Amino acid sequence: MKQRMLGTYLKVSALGLGCMGFSHAYGAPTEREEAVRLLRQAVDMGYTFFDTAEVYGTAEDPHHNKELVGAALKGCRERVAIATKFGIHFDMSSPAVNRPLVPDSRPEVIRASVEASLKRLGTDHIDLYYQHRGDPNVPVEEVAGVMADLIREGKITHWGLSEATEDTIRRAHAVCPVTAIQNRYSMMARWHESLFPVLEELNIGFVAFSPMANGLLTGAYGKDSQFDGKTDYRSAMPQFTAGAMEQNRDLLELLHRLAEEKSATPAQVSLAWELNKKPYIVPIPGTRKIDRMRENAGAADISLTAAEVQALDAALDGMEMSDVFGGTQIKK
Repeated sequence: MKQRMLGTYLKVSALGLGCMGFSHAYGAPTEREEAVRLLRQAVDMGYTFFDTAEVYGTAEDPHHNKELVGAALKGCRERVAIATKFGIHFDMSSPAVNRPLVPDSRPEVIRASVEASLKRLGTDHIDLYYQHRGDPNVPVEEVAGVMADLIREGKITHWGLSEATEDTIRRAHAVCPVTAIQNRYSMMARWHESLFPVLEELNIGFVAFSPMANGLLTGAYGKDSQFDGKTDYRSAMPQFTAGAMEQNRDLLELLHRLAEEKSATPAQVSLAWELNKKPYIVPIPGTRKIDRMRENAGAADISLTAAEVQALDAALDGMEMSDVFGGTQIKK
């Protein structure tokens, strides 16, 4: 697969693999041996960038995802970059399928988190360590200072911010240079495009999570699609309601039409649009199917001209769309 640069020094595959779905938020976890096998196949396919977090698990096994990612990548650690995150836990008292997040980026918590992550991943360093969500009780400058210490100690090599704003990015970067932000971005969620100028000014990469609107833009779902209300976040996402499917008809028809023109699939067109928007954008779609991994990887070979991207943007600007999931509630 083609490569891209995040920040100044972190080279990764043009598309990364979001690993959350193997353990969390998209139904029951994948059986461990199967997940490990699929992750190793992804490496053979050219993926070199794998994204996990310490909260991607179940109530019974909160660290399921991190441990299986570590097990799968153990034999090829020098060939891949691992990204993980710190700074939140779930409000386990909530009955919601997507429980509220509780931020906690106290320095001592970060220190404990990085040590536990290194152990569970079976590695001596983390390639990209994100603050998962900002903590209103801990200034980002203080967090950045801890990151600078961890870099000097060799425990992490790069750091980033997830769901970051321009003010947070600038304040953090002034203390310890930020390599990448990881924010939600798709054809249905474009509100972070306003960050492009500051990312270019400071040479910061943009890792795009939920790049296909949690799977809607693959075209694989319809108004009769059903999701487990206990384990699958899609059961509570506005874009998957029957009414939303009707609202998004024009968008899905546009994707199917462009896919035919490009001898591609709707998913590939959706990802190619992001890849051709900016050279520093790296989408990290998640999947548990080998055919989807292969399909997503193929998006890196689809070229869209600047005029085609502009035409797509104009079409999206004028198109009716449903609401789209914007993130889990953060508990104050």
